[in-house]
Amino acid sequence: MGRFDGKVALITGAASGIGRATAMRLASEGALVFGADIDEAGLARTSDAIAAAGGKMEGGRFDLTRRDDCFGAVAAATAAFGRLDVLGNIAGASQFHLFEQMPEASWNFMIALNLSAVAFTCQAAIPHLIETKGAIVNVASVAGLMGQAYTVAYCAAKGGVVQLTKALAAEYVLTGLRVNAVAPGGVDTPLNQKLEFPKEMNWKLAKPYVGHRGMCQPEEVAGAIAYLASDEARFVHGSILSIDGGVAAS
Repeated sequence: MGRFDGKVALITGAASGIGRATAMRLASEGALVFGADIDEAGLARTSDAIAAAGGKMEGGRFDLTRRDDCFGAVAAATAAFGRLDVLGNIAGASQFHLFEQMPEASWNFMIALNLSAVAFTCQAAIPHLIETKGAIVNVASVAGLMGQAYTVAYCAAKGGVVQLTKALAAEYVLTGLRVNAVAPGGVDTPLNQKLEFPKEMNWKLAKPYVGHRGMCQPEEVAGAIAYLASDEARFVHGSILSIDGGVAAS
């Protein structure tokens, strides 16, 4: 038996990177997965990979910067499978700017995708997860714990995810619902490979979140998410698990 046999998981950002790796990991352990992402082609590739491995994934296109789409993703997942046991809030992106040159649109997008989407998807999912005594795993970042030059909006959003996770854990501690987060360092994802950097950026200040052990792989983060979402972590609540190769420690 798999750890997630008979359970339903909603994974945001399932089209690529950590989201795809997590969807595939949970499906390989028996979960029925619903993937939500703005990238329909990427979702189809994830679904095909899961099906080829003998699993099952449904999914749909949702713009998670919109509150209605966050609620819509939860509604679609529960309509598809009749219940919800796991919410993986994984959709996210980073942008680099000199702070005084950062466009307002960039700030708004970073907060909407990396923080507001997490909050609104939790808001929609929590009534269902209380029923199943399920689990929420949010993806924060070492950027939300340390700060990094040239990513002010991203750091602010991910710091918000850390505190959102702890606040929800405190509010719902008596319900049986568990809320935790992971805080990865630099992860080798398609989106991160396409990052653009200001030409005036001082790399000595930027200190990318890559430790002596190099970039983390999406599958390594997915393994930690799977643990926190599983019954093996039934006494883990309100925790932020760093997955950064020791970056935060050094």
